[in-house]
Amino acid sequence: MRPIKNAFQVALLLMLLLAVGLLAAIATMSIAIHGAEVQVPRLQGMTVADARSEAAGLGLNLDVDNRYYSGDVAAGHILTQSPAQGTVVRREWLVRVSESLGPQKVEVPSVVGQGERAAAFALRRVGLEVGVTARLPYANAAEGTVIAQDPPAHALGIARPSVNLLVAAAGDDAPDGFLMPELVGWPVASAQATLARVGIHTAAPTIVSEAIGPIGTGDEPIRPPVKPGSVLTQTPMAGARIDQSTVVHLSVAQ
Repeated sequence: MRPIKNAFQVALLLMLLLAVGLLAAIATMSIAIHGAEVQVPRLQGMTVADARSEAAGLGLNLDVDNRYYSGDVAAGHILTQSPAQGTVVRREWLVRVSESLGPQKVEVPSVVGQGERAAAFALRRVGLEVGVTARLPYANAAEGTVIAQDPPAHALGIARPSVNLLVAAAGDDAPDGFLMPELVGWPVASAQATLARVGIHTAAPTIVSEAIGPIGTGDEPIRPPVKPGSVLTQTPMAGARIDQSTVVHLSVAQ
């Protein structure tokens, strides 16, 4: 009986050692996994330089992917961040931030009627950028002439330091079709007026309540605030072929 009892004790000891080894391996893996994870710190309100230092100290990468005017956050400081503060991510994760330019200090110049290159120069001269450039056949202006802009001249309270341009494309007196421009983000009145210039009709806009916070979550890109009265969606989509029988449908932020 004693040999059997000893064998049972040895087997029990081996099972115990195996269980301890397995638990140790699991604990080691857990430490390794969690050791590679960090919580995203609060970067909002910090200077870009301080935010880069803070992120680097945690093994995170920082990218300034947008710049906006702000009357609440000083120029050179972080306006929004994504992922949000407290989000657990792996080291080397990319944290996207937007930088405040401070209050708007430049006046949007009028570039309607200018050539595309001259308009771009006029915008850069006052510290603005050319945003989206769309082209539309327009018989009443020479090819390459700016026929509309957004924001309009002398606009105040603009979010981005950029101006979108609608430029006359080659056409004839009776074009058989047009290229649908990108209207998302435009004031609805500007979008409707631009289409009306070439005889394209718009339906009564659909009003949508759009409440978007300034901070992204997870790995979603940062979404800038939506201005009331701006176009949220359009049908047909930008780039679609349309003609004067097309009725354009727009949804607009309330």
